[in-house]
Amino acid sequence: MPELPEVEALAHHLREHAVYRPVARVDLASMSALKTFDPPVSALTGRIVTGASRFGKFLSVDFADRPGEPLHLVTHLSRAGWLRWHSTAGSTPPKPGRGPLQLRVHLDTVGGPGFDLTEAGTQKRLAVYLVPDPAQVPGIARLGPDALELTRSGLDGVLDGDNRRLKTLLADQRTLAGIGNAYSDEILHTARLSPYAVGSRLDEAARDRLFEALRGVLTDAVERSVGQGAAELKGEKRSGLRVHARTGLPCPVCGDTVREVSFAERSFQYCPTCQTGGKPLADRRLSRLVR
Repeated sequence: MPELPEVEALAHHLREHAVYRPVARVDLASMSALKTFDPPVSALTGRIVTGASRFGKFLSVDFADRPGEPLHLVTHLSRAGWLRWHSTAGSTPPKPGRGPLQLRVHLDTVGGPGFDLTEAGTQKRLAVYLVPDPAQVPGIARLGPDALELTRSGLDGVLDGDNRRLKTLLADQRTLAGIGNAYSDEILHTARLSPYAVGSRLDEAARDRLFEALRGVLTDAVERSVGQGAAELKGEKRSGLRVHARTGLPCPVCGDTVREVSFAERSFQYCPTCQTGGKPLADRRLSRLVR
């Protein structure tokens, strides 16, 4: 799933390549992806791209005013969505429901440069909104403070009174915006904290480590990602991960084997030596197999 660093890099890529270009046409290939109906996506035709921005894990492409109000094409890429930049594209409108393409924006001329919103797999969760104000998107309206803008005192405000496990707390967008499954694993490993530690019970030293890890991991990831082409971002993310998606491999810090805890639709990875005092966490899926 694209998280804060990748969405920030995609926004930067669009600011570098799409700004000041007019929309020639918008092709909607999946009606289910579009969550708004007024105005229609055809209202973008003729408008000029003026910028791109990030709200947590939401990406907004901004368009110049016409008489009336500005418009923002906002997308949440969900688990398997992506933005693909193209120098040229087919001029024939895509057939709905065929392949991963969800929406295509032609810039300058039909068939010229632009970008596609795509989604792999069968679980179609990518969401697209066309709104005068990004705050009108329900998911954006519910966002907590942005993870990169959080202060040390702000972290105390997030943790105090929250009795959830850190893994759950960090990935809840209503609590903290921008962090998902991968970077929460990386932050907790860097901070040497168990995913099952309870936020409200962390002492000052642990909170200091968590804050430094949060800022350091995300800042480093943004610096690695910004400037990369959209096609290279996924590989860049994988190359920078130390424990996430590395089950069975040695921890790059201590050499212990990275372990996994699995749930119905997701899993997380951690290092027992670095994070849990050498004790493996219970994995319910594995426990069921052992029985």
